Amino acid sequence: MTGARGVLVALCAASVAVAGQAEWPGWRGPNRDGKSPDTNLLRAWPHGGPALLWTADAIGGGFSSVAVAGGRVYTTGDVDGKLVLFAFDLDGKLEWKVAVDNAFRGDPPGSRATPTIDRGKLYLISGSGRILCCDAANGKEVWASHMRDFGGRAPDWGYAESVLIYKDMAIVKPGGQQGCILALEKNTGTKRWQSTRFTAGAEYSSCIIASFGGRDLVLTGTRAGIVCVDAVDGGLQWSNPWCSGNTANCPTPVMDGAYVFWANGYGTGGICLTMRTVGGRVQADKVYTTRDMNCHHGGYIIHEGHVYGNHGGGWACLELKTGARKWYERAVGKGSVCWADGMLYLFSESKGRAALATCSPDGLEITGRVEVKGSGPSWAHPVVIGGRLYLRYDTHLYCFDVRAR
Repeated sequence: MTGARGVLVALCAASVAVAGQAEWPGWRGPNRDGKSPDTNLLRAWPHGGPALLWTADAIGGGFSSVAVAGGRVYTTGDVDGKLVLFAFDLDGKLEWKVAVDNAFRGDPPGSRATPTIDRGKLYLISGSGRILCCDAANGKEVWASHMRDFGGRAPDWGYAESVLIYKDMAIVKPGGQQGCILALEKNTGTKRWQSTRFTAGAEYSSCIIASFGGRDLVLTGTRAGIVCVDAVDGGLQWSNPWCSGNTANCPTPVMDGAYVFWANGYGTGGICLTMRTVGGRVQADKVYTTRDMNCHHGGYIIHEGHVYGNHGGGWACLELKTGARKWYERAVGKGSVCWADGMLYLFSESKGRAALATCSPDGLEITGRVEVKGSGPSWAHPVVIGGRLYLRYDTHLYCFDVRAR
């Protein structure tokens, strides 16, 4: 009996260790593509949705999603006029919270960016442009700077991007005349480089890292279109003015091989480009533009040659290389998405409606639904990591068990 109990304890410990290795270190996951490394997840949910493990209330208003790393869950919210960082353990118990800036004075009110976790440090940009690095274990500030110190000015709805960590650099996008993209030493906040030859307002898209043609590249959306710079020194590689001057450019670009896809809302739709190397420099050619993915904020993922994402009041699937539309479905309505274990996790921007759905160019099938409480628009993306689904709506954070038994 004692031996059996010992084996059981050992197995449980091993299970916890494996779960602890699964991390979602920031905005849109490990590769910033909206895709989770999780496997062995439910293919369908029971009536009423998956099992609710815990709820964290009173996290303040906001649109920040979660980062899950080092056995903690991080998010932000506006509380009593302050932007507050929260850290919970994996059982939903509050470990610490700390105010890091004043709340951004804009409409709609609420926190914006998602924290980024890297090697025990947490990085965040406030709505007004404060750039913060703190100890992820306790929230103690390590260094801080401000976008205005580098020529930046907050866009109309505040800075909403999440800090990108590349090697020993923290990459952000102040925008403005001095240089659109900025790299700081991640441990000290000292300026490493600032991009040149491209001037644009920051807008709301986050940066991604892409490798192509023997180079590591930074790609991002701006008010003047999409731009690509060298990750090592910030040298401009290419830019495209698609969506320049749009009301707001929110989603983060995605990449698959040589193909780059970026879509926005307000009736503009998307563009697909393909990259090539010419004379040691990376260039990008337009493949097509499309009105079949009018995506306000909810993003899109690429899987097996197809783009799946929010289109207007519903969801669409496009063939990546041609833009051909495979289907359109209303599902939960306009919202945000992530992918895990071959399935789509959809989260509506209204009424807290979430759904599990198939990910196939042959059509969309809903295999589970759940609703969470809150009010106002929900622009926090769903997160699936460690066998758990995290939904942030209004002042609430919900954690569900989505592991297959």
